[in-house]
Amino acid sequence: MGPACADAAGVQPLLSRGARVIVDGHAICAVCGGAVQPTGPDEWRHAPRGRPARLRITPGEIAGLPTYEAFKARFPWAVASESEWLEGVRRLGEFGARLALAGRRRRLRAGENPYLDLVGALAVDQPWRLSPGLAQLLDLSERRRELASAFSWAIPTEQALAVLAKHAPLVECGAGMGYWAALLRARGVDALAYDLVPPGGGRRNAYHRRRRRPWISVGRAPAAAAARRHGDRALLLCWPPYDDDAGSYAALRAYRGETVIHIGEHDDGATGSVRFHRELRLNWTPIEEVDLPHWPALRDRLRVYRRNPLRLPHRERDQCFECGRFIPTGAIGRCDACFERRPPALALRVGRHRLEYPPEAVDAMPPALRRALEASPGRIR
Repeated sequence: MGPACADAAGVQPLLSRGARVIVDGHAICAVCGGAVQPTGPDEWRHAPRGRPARLRITPGEIAGLPTYEAFKARFPWAVASESEWLEGVRRLGEFGARLALAGRRRRLRAGENPYLDLVGALAVDQPWRLSPGLAQLLDLSERRRELASAFSWAIPTEQALAVLAKHAPLVECGAGMGYWAALLRARGVDALAYDLVPPGGGRRNAYHRRRRRPWISVGRAPAAAAARRHGDRALLLCWPPYDDDAGSYAALRAYRGETVIHIGEHDDGATGSVRFHRELRLNWTPIEEVDLPHWPALRDRLRVYRRNPLRLPHRERDQCFECGRFIPTGAIGRCDACFERRPPALALRVGRHRLEYPPEAVDAMPPALRRALEASPGRIR
């Protein structure tokens, strides 16, 4: 913290076009670039060193507060009004009770869909059009992680399940908790489920961390092996990882059947690798599509593809914009050789990508942003 930040009453977050600048998941001080956290409406302080600001309000914390006054005393920075607080308490209470009940279930009956019911308990009418105060209380990004871990990363509907039933028998690769396949089987549809690391076993599944077994028996197999083994079935891929060819592209290339169903974001969205989406565009034709309930900032859909009669080779290659050398598919920016030969003024690691800032970009940054980026654990130069 610099001398200009000594007066805590004067701490304010750095803004860009009216929005708070976020570095490493937290707001930063407009003067020194250090992590800041709110202490009340338009009041901020520096976060304790080594302890990033925690701005979440958990359902358990809300349930333990008897009045709105107690809530505001505990979370002075919360923006919820008293009416929003009351509504948030009601929805979170119903959500928690239903989630606990679903957690004790081991099988599904025909017509049941507890995941969709839980989503409805959070936002009944127009799901994601929430006031800022209610959105803060419900913390939908955290609720999504809870539900995805217990059920699936996409929310099934009866319309989507009816489309899947039309294309049965099915084989789902990367099935996780097997929730979609369990819903289908409960409705009498022939569906098999496989995952590289079925949840609930001896190995940890990074995408489904709740301590319960899948909704149905999920076979252990890599996506490509399962897809190759069941070419007589329609291939179902639900939210395959965006940065891993093995979960999407490899399965698509190994599959010998005629119908692929992808659930998630399409056209280079957050699901499926870059190579996977290029293969779909080149060699598969979409024949049916169903919209799905969306979590904020996402656009989930179920899309059915039919294999084209003639397969076209991939001719699109990613190249370093500086020297023209080929780089790994989906990579962004320059190759490693150019990076080492002419290093940028500043570079950060973001996932598997490298984000580079040339000298003119660094010089144009607000000093606080530059300090924050230079101190980031993701800095590689």
